[in-house]
Amino acid sequence: MQTTHNAVIELASGFFPLILLLAAWAMDMALGEPKRYHPLIFFGNYVRWIERHLCTPHATRINGVLAFGCALLPAFSFIAIAYLLPKELYLGFALLCLYMAMAYRSLREHALDVYQALKQENIPLAREALAKIVSRDTSALNENAICSACIESTLENGNDAIFGAWFWWLIAGIPGAVIYRLTNTLDAMWGYKTQRYYFFGWAAARSDDFLNYLPARATALCYCLAGNWQTGWQSWRQQSAQWKSPNAGPVMAAGAGSLGLLLGGNAVYNGAEEKRPQLGMGNKATRSDIIRALQLLRNAMWIWLGIALGLTIFFSQL
Repeated sequence: MQTTHNAVIELASGFFPLILLLAAWAMDMALGEPKRYHPLIFFGNYVRWIERHLCTPHATRINGVLAFGCALLPAFSFIAIAYLLPKELYLGFALLCLYMAMAYRSLREHALDVYQALKQENIPLAREALAKIVSRDTSALNENAICSACIESTLENGNDAIFGAWFWWLIAGIPGAVIYRLTNTLDAMWGYKTQRYYFFGWAAARSDDFLNYLPARATALCYCLAGNWQTGWQSWRQQSAQWKSPNAGPVMAAGAGSLGLLLGGNAVYNGAEEKRPQLGMGNKATRSDIIRALQLLRNAMWIWLGIALGLTIFFSQL
């Protein structure tokens, strides 16, 4: 009897990562991102302090590597302390870390802000809402371009703000989720090929590429399964290599194809037009497609969790 009891406990413990993941998703849906005192705000201030000291006019990759290491050093200290906590406190800390590492509700709300502005036929307001989630110039975009940019951001950030954190949580627990989220943040701050960041941001950009390689392809697969498999897969295989980012390409191409939409195309960044290939196939995006993209994302999340559950059961039997 005791042996059976222990076996049940051991089996259940193997599902704790998935249970905590679902709990973190529920917290995110109920609470959203903290309006004040979000750890990433403090992290961003710390990173800007590092940048002021190390990102000199003649900064090299060595400066960037040193800055990247300094930025992550406090996180390793917090993680080390977490493993010294009693089990109950550790589980609470893990739940909090995973909740902070994902941003599904925030992503959804930002996309819906754009949709609602377009529904009211308020193009200036839609441009303003879009500017909060994209780095391109939105001041001259028409409705179709706004819809396309919003859907592109939704698809790409589905990986960055959700699936990537989930993947590394299940692979490496607290260290995986925290280091992934912080690296993703550093890439968003430093990973630009401008004169200032070309060398300085190299370490952050390459680290983000490495950490996102598998999650991005898992995300692309789930996008295909959540919509039109044939066009999603075809777009992924034929178009993703043309995109400048090795990880955003598969995600956005698969999502665009799965939705039956034509996304991508040239965009203006920092006053200069950047040539970008088109992704997907089908029609140009309309405002109703923003809702379809959010539905695709949510369905992909459930598919992702189903696959993770299946793999957990499989490996628990070995």
